[in-house]
Amino acid sequence: MPLSWRAISGPPRSSAAPGPVERLTPDDLFIAVKTTGRYHRQRLELLLDTWISRNRPQTYVFTDGEDEELRKRMGTHLINTNCSAAHNRQALSCKMSLEYDTFISSGKKWFCHVDDDNYLNSGSLLKLLSQYSHAQDVYIGRPSLERPIEATERLGATEMQVRFWFATGGAGFCLSHGLTLKMKPWASDGTFMATAEHIRLPDDCTVGYIVEALLGVSLIRSPLFHSHLENLGLVSDVRNQVTLSYSTVDNSRNTVNVKGPFSIHEDPTRFRSVHCLLHPDTPWCPRLL
Repeated sequence: MPLSWRAISGPPRSSAAPGPVERLTPDDLFIAVKTTGRYHRQRLELLLDTWISRNRPQTYVFTDGEDEELRKRMGTHLINTNCSAAHNRQALSCKMSLEYDTFISSGKKWFCHVDDDNYLNSGSLLKLLSQYSHAQDVYIGRPSLERPIEATERLGATEMQVRFWFATGGAGFCLSHGLTLKMKPWASDGTFMATAEHIRLPDDCTVGYIVEALLGVSLIRSPLFHSHLENLGLVSDVRNQVTLSYSTVDNSRNTVNVKGPFSIHEDPTRFRSVHCLLHPDTPWCPRLL
């Protein structure tokens, strides 16, 4: 049977709001960090030492196994999803489903998702989100593709092609409380996993599908979110970015360029150096004479 075609939205909107719309505090944020057991020591402890240390009350870590050491540091904010530790569509959507449900229960204004290789600058995040109303429909982040993704919807014997933009989870994205409430029919109480299976795409793509294809809300593209899929050496004005990332696989390094106070050997991800740039009063940051 030939496929019909449905193009939902145009290019993502630009995040160029003129000024603050509402005054936000850190308590208005729900920050979800997705990780897995094998990265607890390698990645997550770095985040706990850096940006999470400044944002612990609003940060929740979603993982796939119990960890006594992390439990001591995170308490109830370490959430064992009991999802599979595999890096596949089912496991990823399982974790995102729990992230969504936990946010809805929190009653907070903004749901922001990041991965365990992201540095989050909460000051810049609050400044960005204050340009929008949490009661309105806001989906903000950064696409990893230069074109909309395509998926196949199956309704009985009928197949339909649908096209939409999505914000890559590797750079992080945020959803307003107003928009997340509208997502409930396709995201709450485990239905997110069913939605992901319906289009056979990963968790971040599924968020874009629900928001753009089903609800008709366009992604707001922000250049302040960054993943390891881009050349991070080109990122300037590190102080004002919302998220940063890194990749140090197979001796090939993709990180932001930031001077000291740590060498590349001491700080291969550059997250410690970024943190000391933003928060020089951190006890373990070297004091400049």
